[in-house]
Amino acid sequence: MFAQKRRARNKIPPDEIITMEHVSKAYTKNIPALNDVTLHIRRGEFVFIVGDSGSGKSTLIKLLLRELVPTEGRITVMGYDLNRISHGKIPKFRRNLGIVFQDFRLLPDRNVYENVAFAQRIVQTPGRDIRKNVPAVLATVGLAGKYKNKIRHLSGGEQQRVALARALVNKPAILLADEPTGNLDPGITREIMHLLEKINENGTTVLVVTHDKEMVNTMRKRVITLRRGVVVEDEEEGVYRDEED
Repeated sequence: MFAQKRRARNKIPPDEIITMEHVSKAYTKNIPALNDVTLHIRRGEFVFIVGDSGSGKSTLIKLLLRELVPTEGRITVMGYDLNRISHGKIPKFRRNLGIVFQDFRLLPDRNVYENVAFAQRIVQTPGRDIRKNVPAVLATVGLAGKYKNKIRHLSGGEQQRVALARALVNKPAILLADEPTGNLDPGITREIMHLLEKINENGTTVLVVTHDKEMVNTMRKRVITLRRGVVVEDEEEGVYRDEED
């Protein structure tokens, strides 16, 4: 059953970029995928979201993207009240988010440049700015010399770098990475995580959903652990705690 807690709608502190207050989400009546989750994430943090399959990680990401609305509770992201945001304002809200998935979701028939430029064209960036921004972000992720390469000719690590460049080209305030290294070998995983750390050091708030225990334990960032829809751990410089721990 859902917790019935309520909290006064206090003003959000200026350094908080994501606030979840007593959030529950059920797909089936009385069976919550998330149950009474409260989180406060500050601007510029690097946060891992960890937990076993079915713990609620994917639901949490979909709530932050406003693909879902909570059954109970309140979510605020970058000052947007996601409970009350109008349908017409959702695209504008999402422009502030960069999203990276495990399966890359690139355009296989386009080259590297066009895949990244596509994200700029969606938000109607002028052509002269696209021609400046795309090479700059490709240099950031180490692909300056491969802008003409077709996606199918790239390695898995290079494809994930293209996905990162596409997520970053519109200068998002928040980067959400959902299992970004799930299909990559350990060496490439370290490279991608180094890039994410560099992106975070430049001011972007980074949330990484992962089940990669070694990576989490090595990087020692803030770690939020979910089990069966409940936050059971929230640690600064945390580690990946298995369910039996």
